[in-house]
Amino acid sequence: MISKKIIPLSLVAVAVLGANEVTLPNVNVESTMITEVSQNAQVSADLAQALSSSVPSIDMSRRSGIANDIYIRGQKRDNISVDIDGTKVCGACVNRMDPPTSHILTNQIETVEVVEGPYDVENFGTLSGGLKITTKKPTMKPQAEVNFGIGSWGYKKIGASASGGTERIRALISASYETGDQYEDGDGDTLAEQIDRAVANGSAPAGSKFQSQYKNIEAYTKKSVMTKLFVKTLEDQELRLSYTGNRSDGVIYANSKMDAAYDDSNIYSMEYNIDDITKEYKNINLQYYYSDVDHPMDTMYRMSGATSYSTNHLKTSMQGVKLKNSFELESYKFLLGLDGSRRTWEGEKYATSVATGVVTPMGVSLTPTKTENKAIFAKAEKSFGDLKIEAGSRFDATEIDPDDVSKNENEYTALSANIIATYKLDAKNSVFVGFGSSARVPDARELYPTVDNITGNQNLKQTKNRELDLGYEAAYESFTFKAKTFYSMLEDYIYLKHTSPTAYTFENIDGTVYGVELSGSYFATDDITLDASASYKRGKKASTATQPD
Repeated sequence: MISKKIIPLSLVAVAVLGANEVTLPNVNVESTMITEVSQNAQVSADLAQALSSSVPSIDMSRRSGIANDIYIRGQKRDNISVDIDGTKVCGACVNRMDPPTSHILTNQIETVEVVEGPYDVENFGTLSGGLKITTKKPTMKPQAEVNFGIGSWGYKKIGASASGGTERIRALISASYETGDQYEDGDGDTLAEQIDRAVANGSAPAGSKFQSQYKNIEAYTKKSVMTKLFVKTLEDQELRLSYTGNRSDGVIYANSKMDAAYDDSNIYSMEYNIDDITKEYKNINLQYYYSDVDHPMDTMYRMSGATSYSTNHLKTSMQGVKLKNSFELESYKFLLGLDGSRRTWEGEKYATSVATGVVTPMGVSLTPTKTENKAIFAKAEKSFGDLKIEAGSRFDATEIDPDDVSKNENEYTALSANIIATYKLDAKNSVFVGFGSSARVPDARELYPTVDNITGNQNLKQTKNRELDLGYEAAYESFTFKAKTFYSMLEDYIYLKHTSPTAYTFENIDGTVYGVELSGSYFATDDITLDASASYKRGKKASTATQPD
């Protein structure tokens, strides 16, 4: 596997009278912090698109006009974690039509920290990287905004937000509506025409073509709302309540035989935060969260569904509790925490007659499965002059329990740990070295699927990643530059392989991934900035598998 990505030089000009300084990514050597996500929300609500154009380690898998997926250092799906304000969100679709990043919109986001490598012990399943998304907080000062967006291929968006309150109570509400037509690829083909081309060259079945009356339909419609209420209960104590809802309809896909009839998600969070308990005990934070996703995908628009269309209806929920304690002892900083979560995931198939509307059950597509995780984690930080040492560890115990008694129950334990050393060469230059080890367990799709031509492997082991990272950063008044290189050793990597030309299963293999990432900015004036970034990644299987590299 070879992956290359180059982002060419771009000229950014802010043509506003009396403009402020351009907001740039706030970068440190261990991770990348993106702070201008919401400012670019007029371009697209799709977080994957915003990140792939900002961070060299991130690539986007474009599947539709919205709800696109990301790769971090060539890794995808469960190999990267997504945290939204401390909540872990999972998509319901086995084919990633609704990746976790699709359940939050760019105009709702304050910052995104991109964790590159196995250096996040706070979240379950951070194997090769992850996203830590922080959404906007309610302000005490009243403020409101309305934004509009119009773009290529019939893109239209309107969003609005308002925030305000008192010293005791603050509230925020944000809402948006977005729609777009089918985008065209480099050959000028729409999504429907891309499928026609694939059928013509034999790479897709004839039944995947769109019926004539649906060839020019919109690519998607997406509505979203986010509300927050922060209540100051006592001095330095706060109750934080939030809800985010997404409703996507009629999302069509060029690389799939099905489309998303709708994709509805809800994210709830209740958090209690206490600051400055004592001089040493800095913070305690207790959070409960719950999310659910309802996602039916069907063939109603396709030729295969002309008389009777099939639906694969998938649902998932995720709930968890997390307790974090932050304190300082002399010059040491510590974070200790407990983490527990439970995910459910299930799917069923049925057929619907176009003429009569009669629904006929077709059986289970994904065995109803419960995944329970319990963990304890710790982080420590200490500076010795120009040298800063950070270390973290996490112990996970996970049980995966399918409803079908004929299928195996699986149990996994894992100890993850990392250490990072950062040294300041001078006030403007620094270097770092890091080593980390982490693991992630297989999911229900990999263990128990009973859909189409994929067979699960109930004996899968968890994947382990051992990684070495090196980096250098320069930060001057007129320019910044950052270089990173990594070498990742994957043990029991969960790999989708052919068992025949049209059938698949999963197996554990070993492999390596390595690469280099470069990024820099030149500040020509207060209002004009030149950005450039590039990355190179290469992966190689170390053990025998059916498919070639």
